Parts: sequence; structure tokens; C-alpha cells
Amino acid sequence: MAAGHRRLLLSDCVFNMMWSGGLALTPAVIGQAINTGLVAKDQTALVLWGLAVLGLGIATALSALLVERLELRLKVEPGYETMRLVTRKACELGTTLDRKSSAGDLVTVGVSDISLIGQTLEVGARGVGGAVGFVVVAVLMLFASWQVGLLVLVAVPVILFITTRLARTLRSRQSHLRAQQRELTDQSVDIVRGLRVLRGIGGEELFADRYRDGSQRLRSVALQQARASALLGAARTFLPSLLLAGVVALAGELVLTERLSAGQMVAFYGFATYLVIPTNQITFAVSKAMQGHVAATNVIRLLRTEPDVGPGPASGAMPATGVLADPESGLRVPADGLTAVVCSAGDSAALADRLGRYVESGATYAGRPLAELPLAGVRERILVTTADEHLFAGPLRRELNPTGRPDGSGSGSDDQLWAAVDAAAARDIVEALPERLDTHVAAGGREFSGGQQQRLRLARALMADPEVLVLSDPTSAVDAHTESRMAEGIVHLRQGRATVVFTTSVLLLHRADHVALVLDGTVAAEGSHESLMADARYRSLVERWTAVA
Repeated sequence: MAAGHRRLLLSDCVFNMMWSGGLALTPAVIGQAINTGLVAKDQTALVLWGLAVLGLGIATALSALLVERLELRLKVEPGYETMRLVTRKACELGTTLDRKSSAGDLVTVGVSDISLIGQTLEVGARGVGGAVGFVVVAVLMLFASWQVGLLVLVAVPVILFITTRLARTLRSRQSHLRAQQRELTDQSVDIVRGLRVLRGIGGEELFADRYRDGSQRLRSVALQQARASALLGAARTFLPSLLLAGVVALAGELVLTERLSAGQMVAFYGFATYLVIPTNQITFAVSKAMQGHVAATNVIRLLRTEPDVGPGPASGAMPATGVLADPESGLRVPADGLTAVVCSAGDSAALADRLGRYVESGATYAGRPLAELPLAGVRERILVTTADEHLFAGPLRRELNPTGRPDGSGSGSDDQLWAAVDAAAARDIVEALPERLDTHVAAGGREFSGGQQQRLRLARALMADPEVLVLSDPTSAVDAHTESRMAEGIVHLRQGRATVVFTTSVLLLHRADHVALVLDGTVAAEGSHESLMADARYRSLVERWTAVA
């Protein structure tokens, strides 16, 4: 990141050095004005050195102005660029992101780590300027008095050593705090997602107690981190002040023994006072570098995450409509009609991932392996929807018409959109909204019930109109009457297309053109729903879920 902004960072370092150098030289110029002007009673020299002080003040002020502008850019631009990299990586990973990164990781990266990276670059240039200012002051003091200069050269490295050790302790505690934050965020996301279920089974208080315990652990870790941060802040203030007192005491003794002039005494006091600034700049840069290291580690871990599937060839024609097959299970999906698959929840998730090429497998489409086809083409032809698909914030029209433009126009007319809404039995939901399709919905569709969200997700999937649509329990959260309408709508709207439904719903199974029973990851029986009811294994699965429903 620093290499990508090296010109900006270099400019900031240069102006920081000018600013620190100007501040460092000012006490020396004032000392000369006192010695050659006031003490020697030379008005011309006093005016000249006064103008020199004025010139240094103007140069320092201009440098500070440019430093503020450059540091603002260094704070914002790298953070924005990091956000772009993280967002692009998240889009590239797709469903792999849920498998390999938790919600807590993503929240931590997006909320705090990105800003910390920008802050690290922002204060890095100040650290460079502080180091230059320290060197200038040390050289000037050595030339004026080797005793005072030696004191500064010895004391400042000791101060930096102590503060660096404290910063390492702070970094360790910050890493622990981040881990606790991720864990608690994951827990809160799980609670929000399953709140309805928790209330239904009476588990709300149990999970509230768990969250409360986790929150108290996080509070304890945060207090430990705050104590380390407070100790570092105290050291950054007290140790330079102690150095200032030592410099003034030693310089005062040298003045009394007439080994230093009055002007040099004033200059040394100015030097000692100024040394607080570069010392704080250096120690602050070190502490921020520690925090930035932790943040960068989290970001790099995410950026190094590899997707579960390769991109396939960069180009190439997709085959004509054909059979979608999974050799591992033996399932074959015809190019036309509704295929229902009855299996356990674990088998359905794994099989859907293979059919949609969300994991590497030997699945084929029209006789060609999915791995040999462009991934973008596979995503366009084969759409897999699950029960936890997300509804995004914004106008409902845009959400249900994913292939259209932001205003809802483009691919898919309003007639087609209403047809998809009707097929999903969701017209009553849309018509109850204040502005119907133009109503803005909240993120995740929070204003809708579970069954309403399921119907809207189905309408969105139907509106996409892929060659192969894979649905996982699309009617599990609705009543029998609504389920019957949804089953009829799916069959009607998907004519001429392949549709795969993982379900144990009798209403859907009755309407399926072909039903496959998958046991232990393998197709054990095939046929119509009526014929398979003679199979005890099939009947037990269907009747079990029917009884539960």
C-alpha cells in the first residue's frame, strides 16, 4: 500500500522534514538573536535575526498546511483503496467467503482495520519528520555543548526503547481484543438470523445469557488493552518531560559556570521543549505501526483466501441447452421440466454446490465438464438459490429484477416482473406495500416475515430466468395453500427450462415430471412421486417431513 502511494508519502515526508526542521532551527536562531543582538546591543543584528525567525515561522506554517492536506489524503485514499480490494475479493470469493471467513472477520476488516491502515501511513511521515527534527537538534546541541548533546543522544533512544516495548504489549492485547470482537460479532449475527426460531423454542434467554457472558469477556479484554494504551500514553508524556527537566538543569548549571551564554541557554530550553514533539511523533508512529500491522494481517489473510473453484477458461462458447449431470451421485437433470430431489439436508447442500459449480466436481452440462466452461457462463446458465439468500436494501423493483438497470428498466418488463411475482404467490406482499414495486425495503428484508422473504426470493430467482434453476426448499416457510400456488407457478413459468427442486413437499413432488431419491449421496431410486411411494425409504422421508410440517 505504501509503495502504491510512494509519491504522496514521499511528499508528505519532505514537508514533514521541512516543518520539523523549521521548528528545530527556531530556538537556535532565537539564541543567536539574543547573543548578537540583545547582549551585544547590535540593533541591526537583532533585526536580521528577527527576520530570520519570521521567515522560519512562515516556512513552518506553510509546511504544516501542506502536511495537513497530504496526511488527509494518506488517511483516506489507502483506506478507500483497501476497501476496494476487500470488496473485489469478496465478490471473487462468492460463496467461498461464508465457508472460509466469519461475519466477525468481515465486520472487523470493514469497520476498523481499513481505517487503521490509513492512519498508519498518515503518522508514518510524521515519524520520519520527527526523526529528522531530532537529528537536527542533537547536532546543534552537540556543537554548542557536548555534555547536553550527549545527554539527549543517550536519553532519546532509551525513551524510544521503553515506549516500543510498551507498544508491543499494546499490540498483543489489541490482537486478543480483535479476536474477542470477531467471536462476539459472529455470535450476534447468529442470534439475529435465528431470532424467530429462538423465540419459537424458548431459547431467547439462553442465548442472551451467552451473549452477555461474551460481552463481559470482551469488556475485560478491552480494559486490559485500555490500561496498556494508557500506560503508553503516560510514558509518551512523562519521559520527554523528564528529559526536558534534565536538559534545563544541566544547561542552567553550565550557564552558572559561564560555559554557556544566555542566548545558548534560551536556545537549549527551546531545544528541550521542542524535543517533546519529535519524541511523541516517533513513539506515536511506532504505536500506530503496531496497530497497522495487526490490521494489515487481518486484511492480508482475507486477500489471500483462495476460492473453492477456479475461473475456468477466460473465453469460450457455452454449449447448447442439455442435460446437467452429477456423476458422483448419478443424478441427471433433463433440459426441460421439473425434477424433484428427495434427500437429507446435508446431501442436498453438497449436491446443489456441485450442480452449480460452487465446488470442484465432475459435474457436466450438455456432456461437457463444468470445470472446462467459463465460470461466468456457468453462473449465467445455472442459478442455485438457498433458503438463506439475502435481500438487499433499495427499491423492491430493482431487487426483484437483478438483470435490469438500477431504475428497474432494461432486461425484463413490468409484465414479466409481475408474472414472476404471481408465480411466487407474492402479489399480496407487493400490493400491501406503500409504493408497491417502488417501495424501498430494508437490508435483509427485515420488514417481511420468513415466509414473505421466501416468496420474494423465489420471485427474484424466477425473474432471472436461467437455463437451469436449482431451488432448495423454496416452500418450507409457507402454508399449504400458498405452497400449492407456488408449486403451480413454478411449473407454469418454467416451461421449456430445467428446474431442480430439493424438497420433501408432497405438493411439489406431485407436480414434478421426474423425482429422484438420493441416499448417502447416491441416487437410489427414480420415477414419479406415485411410483416411488411404494419404496419404503422414499415414503419414510416424505411422510416424516409431512408429519413435521
